Amino acid sequence: MPQVAKYDINGKQVGEIELSDSIFNEDINEHAVHQVVTAQLAKIRQGTASTKTRGEVSGGGKKPWRQKGTGRARAGSIRSPLWVGGGTVFGPKPRSYDKKVPKKVKKLALRSILTDKVQTDSLIVLDNLVFEEPKTSKMVELLKALDLEGAKVVIVIPEKDSNLYLSARNIPCVKTLVVDALNAYDLLNNDYLIVLNEAIEKIEEVLAK
Repeated sequence: MPQVAKYDINGKQVGEIELSDSIFNEDINEHAVHQVVTAQLAKIRQGTASTKTRGEVSGGGKKPWRQKGTGRARAGSIRSPLWVGGGTVFGPKPRSYDKKVPKKVKKLALRSILTDKVQTDSLIVLDNLVFEEPKTSKMVELLKALDLEGAKVVIVIPEKDSNLYLSARNIPCVKTLVVDALNAYDLLNNDYLIVLNEAIEKIEEVLAK
């Protein structure tokens, strides 16, 4: 089982924690990670781009000139795709970019990312983190104590905590995530992952095979 140092709110090591092999020591599956992240990014695309075909462009009902005798090429409509102001051929139309990914693949991707975080020493476990009131300065002090000032950080908490969320909201590059909202993109898009001790247990429950 991989062991990770556990820190307190002052940045001092207070012990070590053993992590589950099935979650934090998984064989890294890059294909699963790519598949899940691609699907996640595709889902947030609006898909509202739209162009008009020759049948949707206004005008063009009358033949521009007679078929023969003008010396010009024959033309049936000024809204032909060949003309400026004409319709578009094979242009984009409103569509959904959603891609379906099996739940097992999503879990595999999350386990792969968490394993990588452990192997690269990018996962930090906090013994406890409780704010009696929203205080951004306290969150800044915590990051300084952990030597993470200026780094891209995601804080994983076991359940919704308004005080923690509000304390981190105004700090650039710091994001708070509840265990139930863990996703591949946010886990990858950071330098360090701070996980509360209680959240570790919940992660192991949620991502169990």
